[in-house]
Formats: sequence, C-alpha cells, structure tokens
Amino acid sequence: MRTIKNIHRAVSDPIADLTTYRAMPTHSVNHLDPFLFLNHHGPQVYGKNNNGLPFGPHPHRGFETLTFILDGDLMHKDSGGYESIINEGGIQWMTAGRGLVHAEVSSKDFLTNGGNLEIIQLWLNLPASLKMMDPTYKGLQKDHIPIAETGEGKVKLYVVSGTFNDVNGPVDPVTDISICRLEMKSGGKYNATVPKDKNILLYVVNGLVEVNGKEAGTHNLVEFDLDGDQIEITAKEDSTLLFGYGTPFNEPIVARGPFVMNSQAEIQQAMLDYQSGKMGRL
Repeated sequence: MRTIKNIHRAVSDPIADLTTYRAMPTHSVNHLDPFLFLNHHGPQVYGKNNNGLPFGPHPHRGFETLTFILDGDLMHKDSGGYESIINEGGIQWMTAGRGLVHAEVSSKDFLTNGGNLEIIQLWLNLPASLKMMDPTYKGLQKDHIPIAETGEGKVKLYVVSGTFNDVNGPVDPVTDISICRLEMKSGGKYNATVPKDKNILLYVVNGLVEVNGKEAGTHNLVEFDLDGDQIEITAKEDSTLLFGYGTPFNEPIVARGPFVMNSQAEIQQAMLDYQSGKMGRL
C-alpha cells in the first residue's frame, strides 16, 4: 500500500464572481512534481445575461494545461489558430511549450442563457528539454473519452491519457502522464497499481472516499510518499475524483504568473518574448 503523506484541503480563492477553490499551490503543498497547479471552479449557477468565465487573453510558456469541463461549457481560442467550444464531460489539453496566447471564456449561448458551471484546470510541468516545443491543443467532447467500468458497475473511469483497466486514453501526451476522472457510486471500490517512482495526483472533486485506509472528502488533495505501489479507494458516498500519475522531473521550478521555467533568466526572457509579440496575439 502506498503511504499517504498528507491530505490537503483546497483554499477558497474566488476570481471575480467565479467560485474557486485552489488545491495547489497552497500554504501546505506547493506542487506534486510534475503536477503544478489545480484550480476548482464552481459548482455554481449563472443567471441569464451573465459575464461568464473571466479568463480573457493571457500567455503561457513552459507547461501544459488540462481542463475538465464537469458542467457548463468552455470556449477556447489561441494564437496558434486553435478554437473550440467543449461542453459538459469534455476536456481540453493544451501544450503551451515555447509560448502562446489563449482565452478561456464561456460560449455566447452560456452568456445569454446561463446555467450550471463547474470546471477544473490542472497545470502539468514540462521537462527542460520540452519547454520550448511547438504549442499544441486538443479539445475532446464527452463522447470521445472512453470509459472503463469496474467495481461491479459502481465505478466508471473516464480515461484521458495512459491506460486504466485496459482502456487507452485518446490523448497521447508528450510526457508519461496518465490521468482519468473517476465516478464512484456509494460502496464502489477501485484498486490500482502505480509504479513506485511515479507521483500521484488524487483530488476529491466531491463526495467522500476512503483511500488506503484514510478518509478524504470534497476539495481534498491526497499527497502520497514514493513507496508502495497499491492504491485502494472505496466510496463512502457517491463521489467524483481526479486520479493520475507521472514521473517527477526533479528539476528546478521557477514560476511567475503564467510562465513556468527552470531559471529566473528564462522567466525574464518569457516576459520579453510575450511583450514583443513572439507568442502571438489574439
């Protein structure tokens, strides 16, 4: 059994009128290499003629963003020419690489009619050798994300990347990130084997579960040691989780706003490149 090092509670950090809980970085956990950042927006209900999501054009360099649209929609547009509207149950995976400018806002339909909204964004680090790769983007609707069922029908895994229960995810990542969304009915059980050298991301979106003998509930981020390889999850009530793992890079991490590099000099260069338009414009 993999040892649980700590269970961290996400902190409330609203952005404009958007309910937001930040699971990392916080005062108790900075990052879980290669997982850098996790923001949980919502759940909340927007009325008609609303302002929607507040994430207008902004740059990124040196990492990837993986966004889960749990409810509502998300419209993406970037300086590389990629554009999409992803609805409930879908995902967006963007590799910023050497840099681009993008916007993540609500669709015109959502702005007009309102509705339920819940979105989670996760930042995934890139190793030094890939930080300046060409940017890429992939948006997938719910129907394009395969499902693995287990736990006597009480557990569904929506596989994004890697392989879970012999089901392969549709995203072929540039690093070895394996990740899925877990939907568990009360009493459902899920067991996984994770190599000892991989760091695990386990975030409880909602509900209550027992993980390797310890309880974790809504807005909890579970931090593991690098020891055993067995993970056992039992749902105490209907629950939703993000579960993934990847090899830590063990490289220096220097972050400033939307840039994550390996040195302060590289951060300064990223700022200059953005200001001079080398990351493109929207």
